[in-house]
Order: sequence, then structure tokens, then C-alpha cells
Amino acid sequence: MPIERLAGRTAVAALALAAALGLAAWGAAARAGTPADTLVIADKIDDIVSLDPAESFEFSGNDLLNNTYDTLVELDPRKLGPLVPGIAESWKLADDGVTYTFKIRQGLTFESGNPVTAEDAAWSLHRAVKLDKTPSFILTQFGFNAENVDQMIRATGPYELTIVTDKPYAPSFFYNCLTAVVASVVDKKEALSHEVDGDFGYGWLKTHTAGSGAYHLRSFKPIDSYVLEANESYWRGVPAMKRVFVRHVPEPATQRLLLEHGDIDVARKLTPVDIQGIEGNPDLKVQDEVRGQIRYISLNQKVKPLDNPKVVEAFKYLIDYDGMVNSFLKGQFTVHQAFLPKGFLGAIDDRPYKLDIDKAKALLAEAGVKDLHVRIFVRNDQDRLEVAQALQNTWAKAGITAELRVGTGKEILTEYRARKHDIYLGDWGPDYPDPNTNADTFARNPDNSDDAQLTGILAWRNAWPASEVNDMTDAAVLEKDSDKRAKLYEEIQRIHQKVSPFAVMFQRIEQVALRKNVQGFSAGGSIHSAFYWATTKE
Repeated sequence: MPIERLAGRTAVAALALAAALGLAAWGAAARAGTPADTLVIADKIDDIVSLDPAESFEFSGNDLLNNTYDTLVELDPRKLGPLVPGIAESWKLADDGVTYTFKIRQGLTFESGNPVTAEDAAWSLHRAVKLDKTPSFILTQFGFNAENVDQMIRATGPYELTIVTDKPYAPSFFYNCLTAVVASVVDKKEALSHEVDGDFGYGWLKTHTAGSGAYHLRSFKPIDSYVLEANESYWRGVPAMKRVFVRHVPEPATQRLLLEHGDIDVARKLTPVDIQGIEGNPDLKVQDEVRGQIRYISLNQKVKPLDNPKVVEAFKYLIDYDGMVNSFLKGQFTVHQAFLPKGFLGAIDDRPYKLDIDKAKALLAEAGVKDLHVRIFVRNDQDRLEVAQALQNTWAKAGITAELRVGTGKEILTEYRARKHDIYLGDWGPDYPDPNTNADTFARNPDNSDDAQLTGILAWRNAWPASEVNDMTDAAVLEKDSDKRAKLYEEIQRIHQKVSPFAVMFQRIEQVALRKNVQGFSAGGSIHSAFYWATTKE
């Protein structure tokens, strides 16, 4: 694409930003630089399907909602990991191990001006369970369902919320799940004022917000942009950025030029080439954030000889982990070989495998395998295809012929979920900031039969019974002592590395490019969504 054409686009894009913000004099043609009280972000946001916290399960939607709603328990963007008070200023667990009581912070208001009460918190969780949208499982795994949730989650006072779970789970597990977007506290009165046919305000909330967060939604244009305006009565203090403007700019090259020209403050989708291209620019900086997404390959245990432990082990030695992250994946991934991403409770840094073709050949010989032909099932995405092709070339050195079975995400996932693949290459991201989110799918398989149809469990998709770690994974989710719980997950992962048909290879790094004067922006690290309210400009 000619540079002149791109430069023209930056001017058009800058003027569009100005128009959306109501800043008629601001634009590329007028002057470079965004307003001092406005954060302007270029991102790819075409994955937003809903702004209802009970339904949103995509990265971009959760970024927006993380800044417009509060949850009972929250994470601090400056030190991701430890839980901090949110709408609940304190909480406690009764001796029975299942009854949780939350003291709701008084004096909070929603963007409508309505007060935040325990009834709003209870109703918000009720509606998420009853609407039964994709992320509802984060709550229903604690025994809640449409029939019992009104009794199990109750406002026991104007500012007191009581929740009773079906089992004495690890408290850290329960609290971590309450930081998820699906547990956001919604303005009951405002949402019900827009209710249609008993939908709990769902139709309206798909494109509006009704929260008490740091920002209010000013405008939303699907696959185009959204604008947030600061909550002047936010209980943590009024955000320094009075407005946040997020624009859908899918082309990395365009994002780069907008950033270089000062028309945006943050670019979130630059390629390694673009990142390298802005190095040395004194006006810009790059912030690396290790994210929760991991990339792995898995061998279907229904396919012979991929069910042979020696063959499984051989494939783990036939991956050029360092070679890939030091070349075409440079800056975007780091080598990681366990199913819990760095940043999670119990995560380990063990790297028991490295490229060793001779060792792999010996293992294949021990298994009596030669002239092996396999298919790598991979989504038609350039980033993943490059990894698949690298694996294909490496495996050929050990006498393995690999055919790439390339398709759309839907096509490949359909075959993967039906256990029709040979070897699958894909990514997995956590659903909530607790180690159970990955352990429950990589290291647990309660029923390995075809009829079970446990398509959400990766161990089941690969026909691996997980017999070595099933009981340990079940025990870990009930362990009340956080240190002991972390040790359990460490042990589970080390066993998993040795015996499972999974070879975890990498963990994603998000390289956020910013203007040098931007401080405090967080993409959410490995366990959460973006935080705008902590951002300042020098």
C-alpha cells in the first residue's frame, strides 16, 4: 500500500476522531496531538457483540465494560493479582464454608443517579444466571440456577449481600470469579425501565450501559468507535482522562502512522515490523504486557499412533520453541510450556522440553513408528499458519510428513470439538482470573466417552481421560489455603507436562505502543481487561 494513501487515511481518521469528540478544531490538518484530558486509542474492536455484562465475552467488549461497571471484588491495575474492595468494601466467609457476606459501600451512585444497593448487586447476579448467556457458567459453576438463585443470592439488608454456594469451594476461587465482567453490578431500576417482555433490560443493555464505573458510555457505533465520559462522582476519584475515544482501526500500518503523527495516544494492534519501525522515535514508547493467551498443539488420542506415550513425548521435542520466538514471533510471544499462564496463582516457569531431533527420532524408534503422516488442523490466520509451517518443516527432519488442514475458525473448531482432528494448533485464553479456568479444561475430563459431548473441555476433545490429574484438579478447587492450592496446581502442571497429549509452546505478549506522555495505561495483564481510569498524561 502506497505511503501517500496511508498518510491520507490518517488525516481522514484524525478528522473523524475530532468529529466524534466534538472537537471541531482538532485534527491532523489543524495540529498534531490529542487533547490533554482525552485518551484516544486505535484498536480492532469488531469483536464486540453486546455491551450487556451478562452476555459480553469478547476482549473489546470486556475492555469497555471493565471501565463502565464495578464488581463486588476487583483488581488493582497497578498490581494485578491481589484482590481489592470494589462495590463491596469488605466481605467474610462463615464457618460453614459456603455462606459469604458482603458489606456494600454506601454513597455510591449509578450513572442515572440512582443509589447502589445490595438489591442491585443481588439482582445483577440473578439476571446473569437467568439470562443464561455464554459467560453465565462463571457463576453457575457454584450451584446457582434459574430456580434457586433468588434464594442463594439475597440482599439481607440495604447494604448487605449474602451468597450461599453449593459446596465449600476455595474462597480465592469464588472471589476471583466475582471480578469477571459477568458479575458486574447493574442499575436495577434503570435496566427495568427499559425492560421488554421480561428481558431484564437485555435488549437495551446490548447498546447502553447502566453502571457505577469510572466512565459512562457517551456513544457507541458498532465496528466503528465508542466514546466514554468520566464519572464526575466516581468513588475512587475523578479520572484524569475526561474522555476516552476508542476507534476501530484494523490496519496496523494505519495505527502506526496515526500514532507517529500524534493523532492517537495508544495503538494496540501493531505488528512486530511496526514495533521495530518506531524504535528510536523519542516521542513514542512500547509497553510489553504478558497476556493470558497460550498457544499449544494437542494430539488426538483416538488416532494411532498418536496415543503412544513415546510418540507424544517425541512431538514435544520436535518444536523449535526458541527459534520461533526469536524470529517471526519476536516480541509477540514468549516460550511457556505449562497450561497456566504466567500471572496466575500456581503458574510455573518450568521448560522441560527443547528442540532435540535426535531424541525425538529415538523415541519414535522405540515406539516402532516410521513414515508417519499427520494432519495439522489450523485456523486460516497468518500468525498461526507461520507456526504450523515451522512445525511442518521441523517434523520433516524426523521423518514425519505433516499436511496442513487449513480452514476458517468455525470449520476447524467444529472438527476439533467433534474429535476428528489429528493434531490441533490453537490458542486458549482464560475465562476468569483463577487457575481453575484452565485446569478445568486442560487437566480434567469426567467422562471420556464420545456420548459425553464435553466439547468445552480440551482434555475431552483430545480423548485424553486425564486419569493422572482428575482427582487433583477437583481437590484444588476446594482447597481453602491459597498457598497449598498454588502447590497443587504446580504439581498438576508438572504431571500434565509429562503425560498429557498437550504441548504448550508460548504465551502471548501484547506490545502496546503509546505516546511518551501517556502513563498508567494497562491492557489488563494476563488476568484481566484494560483499565482506562488509571491513565494520565504528563
